[in-house]
Amino acid sequence: MTHLLRQPILSRGAPSCVGGGWSLSVWGLVALSLCVGGCAGPPPTQSTARIGVIDGQRVLEETKAGQAAKESLNEFMKNRQALIKLEENELKRMESELIKQASVLSANARKAREEKFRRRMLLYQQKTAELNREVQDKQREVLGAFREDVERIVAQVAREQGLAAVLETGRGGPLVYSDANIDISDRVIQELNRGIR
Repeated sequence: MTHLLRQPILSRGAPSCVGGGWSLSVWGLVALSLCVGGCAGPPPTQSTARIGVIDGQRVLEETKAGQAAKESLNEFMKNRQALIKLEENELKRMESELIKQASVLSANARKAREEKFRRRMLLYQQKTAELNREVQDKQREVLGAFREDVERIVAQVAREQGLAAVLETGRGGPLVYSDANIDISDRVIQELNRGIR
């Protein structure tokens, strides 16, 4: 059962739009907008907004779709890392060979090999950057599709529970604290695992 977090939107203690100096505050801005809109309208009413929270990382880790997305990304990254490792090994071999033969090579031959090594290193750096971009693109693609599914389920659960908003929890995010009673993660995980869309 979801706990209701009641947050007054307007309260009876709001400043009036007649006289007095305004301090720069939320109530000041609300009152100013009411004055600009006209004070002749009906008095404001008090309402409540219900909110929920969701732990996105937990949803990723505890759903079949999230695990599949992570496995797909891991497999893709392993393939790219293998390609990078092959290039690294070839560079190490070339460098080792250059060091061993440096004393017996003529200046021109050593210079030619050093140039070949530099070109190969530059190609390696370009390839690494390209593979990193591919990994980031794949991550956006896979996690973007997963996030769309999660957002669709969150919207469905929020409508069913009459929530006005759902915030995502997580380290470093804007939400510092939330009561466990407003967390809808379990329900979202259940719905995703059930395959309801």
